[in-house]
Amino acid sequence: MVNPHPEQEALQNGYFLDLVLGSEDVEAFLTDLAIFSAESLSHPDSPVFCGITVLRKKRAATVATSHDRARVMDDLQSDFDSPCRTAMDQMGSVLVPDLAREYRWPEYVAAASSQGVRCILSVPLLVEGDTRAALNLYSERANDFTEADIERAEVFASHASKSLRLALKIAQLSDARNDLAAAMQSRTVIDLAVGAIMAQNHCSQEEAFTILRTASSNRNIKLRHLAQSIIAAVSSGKVTTHFEE
Repeated sequence: MVNPHPEQEALQNGYFLDLVLGSEDVEAFLTDLAIFSAESLSHPDSPVFCGITVLRKKRAATVATSHDRARVMDDLQSDFDSPCRTAMDQMGSVLVPDLAREYRWPEYVAAASSQGVRCILSVPLLVEGDTRAALNLYSERANDFTEADIERAEVFASHASKSLRLALKIAQLSDARNDLAAAMQSRTVIDLAVGAIMAQNHCSQEEAFTILRTASSNRNIKLRHLAQSIIAAVSSGKVTTHFEE
């Protein structure tokens, strides 16, 4: 594989980092990545469409595309044994020089042949765990991806993989933060409801919590929801925590 010029590599890595930091979520990042990939790997006289497929729990799904045509082709790759699935299984690039002369995936070829795409290149993206992903490139012209194009796409995918792993980690941290905030909000509401029960019944904290838990069970209402109704009855203000932004 040919390594890119250090300055070009630094520019690519910097751009991918900007994509990660500038995207609202992983889906938005992948959409930006698909568009950027298509623009970067297109030829002046032959546009390239790009789709990104992710495989989780043995089920493949299209998560981002640069064009509606790429989404149709990616959805077909998810439905059949295909170049994309082979690339993810073997963790190596798969080239279809001319779909009209391809025989390796007969069901996929039969379904995809009417879409006007002739040349396909699927390059795996390296992610963590059991998740697999691939960058799928489509051209209307046969034999459109040269050896140099394949090497360039593989280097491109390598940089994109690093940014994808970073985006996934940021998403996981964001989810964990949101879960913590929700848990603290729930805990605050329950504690305030226990305090209200203590004041009304002149009982201990443990006794008040037992009263609340018993009422929740008898009424078949979640503890948090019952606590919220109690607080709403004794307060006109919104319950907040110090963890809210």
